[in-house]
Amino acid sequence: MAFHGSGSLLRNVALLVLLSVFVNGEGQYGGFRRFQHYSSQRTVFDEQWFTQRLDHFNGADSRVWKQRYFVNEAFYKPGGPVFLMIGGEGPANPAWMQNGTWLTYAQKLGALCLMLEHRFYGESHPTPDLSTDSLRFLSSRQALADLAHFRSVTAETRGLAGRKWVAFGGSYPGSLAAWFRLKYPHLVHASVATSAPVHATVNFPEYLEVVWRSLASENAECPVTVKQASSALVERLKDPKTYDNITKDFNLCSKLQIQTEMDSAYFLETLAGNFMDVVQYNEDNRGFEGVTGTNITIKVLCSVMGDTSLGDPYARYAAVARLMMDTFSIKCVNISYKSYLGDMTDTSWNGPAAGGGRQWVYQTCTEFGFYQSTDSPNQPFTGFPLVYHVKQCADFYNVSAEQLAAAVAQTNEYYGGYDIRSTRIVLPNGSIDPWHALGVTQDITPDLPAVFIKGTAHCANMYPARSQDLPQLALARDHVFLLLQRWLK
Repeated sequence: MAFHGSGSLLRNVALLVLLSVFVNGEGQYGGFRRFQHYSSQRTVFDEQWFTQRLDHFNGADSRVWKQRYFVNEAFYKPGGPVFLMIGGEGPANPAWMQNGTWLTYAQKLGALCLMLEHRFYGESHPTPDLSTDSLRFLSSRQALADLAHFRSVTAETRGLAGRKWVAFGGSYPGSLAAWFRLKYPHLVHASVATSAPVHATVNFPEYLEVVWRSLASENAECPVTVKQASSALVERLKDPKTYDNITKDFNLCSKLQIQTEMDSAYFLETLAGNFMDVVQYNEDNRGFEGVTGTNITIKVLCSVMGDTSLGDPYARYAAVARLMMDTFSIKCVNISYKSYLGDMTDTSWNGPAAGGGRQWVYQTCTEFGFYQSTDSPNQPFTGFPLVYHVKQCADFYNVSAEQLAAAVAQTNEYYGGYDIRSTRIVLPNGSIDPWHALGVTQDITPDLPAVFIKGTAHCANMYPARSQDLPQLALARDHVFLLLQRWLK
């Protein structure tokens, strides 16, 4: 469940092929994870292909393409429900066909399990390239129509008429799960919409405010020290004489050069992204996805930031960067915005950002915003304001600030933002997860319940249970099951 806003969800700097169905977005990573290169996991579940329409909203366009999906029939009992896991802003990870809370529910309820990859991610390529002209077919509305068409045809071809369908998703796919029930209530009976940012917003400074609170929940001094370190680095960036030392301290691939505000913002966001990633996924049971770094937690970061033997806060901040580099086996860090711009404007399916970065940032520029800026004083970082994020929309896709604002307003007008009007949607969120600020954390109605899980991070309830889970996390999983049991009667 990657999804980091402008790259969770769920960030705009993600250049990776991510392993999770949920970015994994979400979803995408803003820290050093984006410099990793992953390979697909082997699976016992064969990929299958569905003939999908390119444009669901133009009857004169008959073009089609092949969309990837996976099936697990192990738990299905005749007459049982159909569970549909919704893919997100990265490759659909078949590990989810063998692991996850949804399979525990499926076993108890006799459900057929399907997972549909999101258009333009993974192996689901609707167009020959990722040009801006091609990306006009990438939107949440087209994705929901994909789900609707897939559901209708699959029900007919598999003899599932009359079966009750339940949609599952986490992060951006969590929003899709809620919106699928909202927009196609005749096709989907219920939805589990985990860590779903249902409210679109251009500026999302609240993300970093939650990062502050989540770090402070471990140690009240931790975010204060991070802020001191970040501010000290910003001061050093004003003096080119410090650049050689900064290059060495953070093991940059080439000598630091700050020629524009975009250069400094990209560097500062990259370093902050390490903290943002760790907070978002703190102690989530994600090992089965094949991801690295699950041993790095808020406790670990705050321990380093509190270790005075390492030097001043700046030195500790550099120590965190080196720790993350060691964790992800990164030899050096490329913090050139010009290089990033080249990667993000490569329109080939083999390009460095084709794993999801180019596509997801396009969606943020044309639908959601979600830009995790430093515009609030109540957060630990400095130097990547809203203007930095918005300029990327123009640099990458020629989308203006005015177009972005209008698109975000239209998204909330279409889906309703926080004001969802539907039934049989459960909305779990974790208090540590910064994305809960754009989600539903209190019941809307008895049939639109929220499950707010104290002390847990992004999509925690979706991951496999383990003995060290917090009691409230186990209770949350049980609560969701009881709701499904009642709704499927």
